[in-house]
Amino acid sequence: MKCKKVNQLLVSYLDNEVSSEEREAIQAHLSACKGCREEMEALAETQRELRQGLSAVGAGASAPSHAWSAVKERTEAQKRSGMPVLEALRSRVRSGIGRLMPRPVWQKALASVLTVAIVAGLCLGIPAFSKQQDSLGPGPSPGSPQTPVQNDLWPEPSVQFALSPETDELLKFASYEELKEFVGDNAAPFYYYYSLEAGGSVVARIAGAPGAPALLAVTAASPVIYSITNIQVEGVDEADIVKTDGEFIYLVSGTKVFIVKAYPAKETRVLSRIELKQEPREIFINGNMLVLLGDAWKSEAVVPTYQTSIKIYDITDRENPDLVRDVSVDGQYFGSRMIGDYAYVVVRAPVCYYKDEIRLPEVYLGSKVREIPATDIYYFDVTDSHFGFTTILAVNTQDAAEEPSRETIILGATSNLYVSLNNIYVTVTDWRYSGSGSQSTSIHRIHIDEGNIAYKASGEVPGTVLNQFSMDEYQGFFRVATTSWERAGSKEMALYRSQNNLYVLDVNLDIVGRLENLAPGETIYSARFMGERCYLVTFKQVDPFFVINLKDPYNPEVLGALKITGYSDYLHPYDENHIIGIGKETVAAKEGDFAWAQGVKISLFDVTDVSHPKEVAKYEIGKRGSESPVLRDHKALLFDRAKNLLVMPVSVVESGSSDPWQGAYVFHISPYDGIKYRGRITHYDGDEGKIPSPFSILPDKTWRILPVYEADSSYAVTRSLYIGDVLYTISAMKIKMNNLENLKLINEVTIK
Repeated sequence: MKCKKVNQLLVSYLDNEVSSEEREAIQAHLSACKGCREEMEALAETQRELRQGLSAVGAGASAPSHAWSAVKERTEAQKRSGMPVLEALRSRVRSGIGRLMPRPVWQKALASVLTVAIVAGLCLGIPAFSKQQDSLGPGPSPGSPQTPVQNDLWPEPSVQFALSPETDELLKFASYEELKEFVGDNAAPFYYYYSLEAGGSVVARIAGAPGAPALLAVTAASPVIYSITNIQVEGVDEADIVKTDGEFIYLVSGTKVFIVKAYPAKETRVLSRIELKQEPREIFINGNMLVLLGDAWKSEAVVPTYQTSIKIYDITDRENPDLVRDVSVDGQYFGSRMIGDYAYVVVRAPVCYYKDEIRLPEVYLGSKVREIPATDIYYFDVTDSHFGFTTILAVNTQDAAEEPSRETIILGATSNLYVSLNNIYVTVTDWRYSGSGSQSTSIHRIHIDEGNIAYKASGEVPGTVLNQFSMDEYQGFFRVATTSWERAGSKEMALYRSQNNLYVLDVNLDIVGRLENLAPGETIYSARFMGERCYLVTFKQVDPFFVINLKDPYNPEVLGALKITGYSDYLHPYDENHIIGIGKETVAAKEGDFAWAQGVKISLFDVTDVSHPKEVAKYEIGKRGSESPVLRDHKALLFDRAKNLLVMPVSVVESGSSDPWQGAYVFHISPYDGIKYRGRITHYDGDEGKIPSPFSILPDKTWRILPVYEADSSYAVTRSLYIGDVLYTISAMKIKMNNLENLKLINEVTIK
C-alpha cells in the first residue's frame, strides 16, 4: 500500500473502520514509513482537538467573531497544500451532516452547533476545557459494551455528554507566585512515603529481523558477533553497569569506571579508569562516546538535595578518556534511555520549601547555572500527596555544542518508566485509597524525536503498575497490566481484596479496551507483551500463567491459562510460541493461605496451542534461600536464541551447606532439548565458590559481623556477555573469560 492510499485511510484506521486486510497493510506501511507515522500522529492530535472543541461547547464557550473568516482561510490554505487527512475529516463532517436529514429537529440543531465548534476548534485552536471519550476518537469497536449506536456527530437521545473536569488539562504556570499558591492549596498531607528507584526493564532484537528476540551485534569496529544489554524495545538502549562494543568492556566498579581491552581474550587488560567523587549509577556507549549517569546528595547546598549528573567522555583514545560535556540537574536519577544520538534522562526532585519559598530545580551546564523558571513548568490542577518536579532532559551525545532540551512537570510520586522509539511514558501512582478502597495510576505520554520533547497526553487506569514490563506500546495503542485492591470488609476490619486487570489506551490515553477481575485474590508477579499477545503471571499459592489475546485492542480476551507450582518474576520471549519464565519454585504451606518459596526456577512455556499453554521444561537451582539478580533486574540475564544460551548470576543454597555458592550458571535451552545445565563459573577463590563467612576475628580475638557488601559482593558475578566464542563473567573485582563451548578457563583479569 502506497503513502497516498494510507493517508486516505488514516481516519478510518484510527476509528477501527477498516477491514482486517487493510489494517494489516496499513500497519506494515507505517512500520517502514516515518512520514506516514508522523501523519498519523498529527491526525490523532487533530482528533484530540475535535474532542476539545466539543468540550468547549459543553462548557459554554463561544467562537470569536472572526471565526468563519479564519476557518475559510485555514481550510483553503490546507486545501492548496493537498492535505489528504483534512480532506478525510471534511468528508466525515459532510457525511455526518448528510445523515442528519431524517433526524428530529432538535438533533439537527444540536449537531449543527457541534459541527461549528469542531471546525472552529480545529482551525482556531479554541482552548480546551476538558478531555472526554467520544465517538470522534479511536473508540470501542462495534459490538463492545461501550460502543455508541452510531459513530456520528450527534449523541443518541439516551447518551449524555460526560464532560471531564477542568483538572484533566495540562496547564503551565503564569508566574512563580501562581506555582507557590498551587502547591500550597493542593498538597494533601498523607502518611505514605514513596521511595524512588531507577525503574525499567528492557529486551533487544536482531537488527533486520523484527520480532526475533536476540542479544547480539556486529559493528565495523568489531567484526565478531557479541551480545548486548538485555533491553525491551528494539532501538531503545538502556543504561547498565556493564557495556561492550565487541572489542572493549566498560565497567562501573565503585566510584570508578574501567575501560578494558577485552578481545582477543588472551590479550585482556585494563586500559584506563575514570575516577569520580560519587559512584555512578549506569553508563551508555555510543560510538566513541561514553555517557556516565549518576546522582549524589548535595549536603553543602542551601537546601540539601540530590543532583543528577550526565558526564560525556570522548574515548577515541581508550587509554585517555576526555571529558567533553558535563550536564547536571537538581533531583534524583530515575531512569534513562538512548535513541540514536540522544540520551533521554528522567530526574525527579521533591517540591520543598525553604524560608517559606519553593526552591525551583536548577540545570548546570559546565560552570553555568540556570534555574528552571516557574513559567516553564507544567502542571495539572489536582491534589496530590507527594508533589515533585519531574524533568526530562534530552542530551546529544555526539554534539557537545547542542543545548540540551528539557520539559518539567509537577507530578506525584513517579513510579515507572516505559520508552518506545517515539514516546516516553511516565506513571504516577495515587496511593490514597478512594471510597471503594481502590488505587489508581495516572499515565503521561511525552513525545520525543531527535532531541525534541513535547508533552502530548495523560490518562488514568485503576490499580498499580508492577514495573516497566507491565506496559507496552503497539500500533498506536498503549497496553498496561495492573493490580487493584478493593475494600472487601467494613472500615473497621480494613480488609482488601486484590484483582488484576489489563487496559488498552489510545494515543490520547483514553481507555478503549479492558479485561478486568483476573485471578481475584492474587497479584501480578510478571507480565510480557509480545505483539498481539500478553503473557501474565499472578500468584498466591500457585502460578496461573495467562495467555491474553490483544488482536482486537477494543476487546482483549483470555485465550488460555495454566496453573503450576511456583511463580515467574520475569518473562522473556524465546520465540513467538515459547516463553522463558524465571522465578521461584514454591511449596504450599500446611496451614494458612500462602506458599513457601524454594529454589530459583527456570521454566519454558509452550503457547503453540494458546488455549492450552504447557510448561514443557523446568530446572530448579538450589534450595530455599537461593536467589538471582534476574528476579529484580532483567539486565543481569544473558540469553541468545541462536546459540540456545542462557546465563544468569545466582546465589545458591545447597543441602547441608551453611555458606551459599555464588557465580554464574550456564544453560542450554531450546523447545527440543528443554533446559540442560552446562556448568557454572565463580569468581571466589577455589572451585567451590563459597561466599566468605560474614564473621571476622578482630586483633583482640573478638568477633564482629561484616557488612554484607564487605562479606560477599566484591567478587559476586553480576553480569555476563560474550564476544565471539568467549564467555565473559563480570564482578566488581574481576573479569573471567571461558570458552563458550566447553567453559574451560582462558584468562582472568583483576579490576583495580
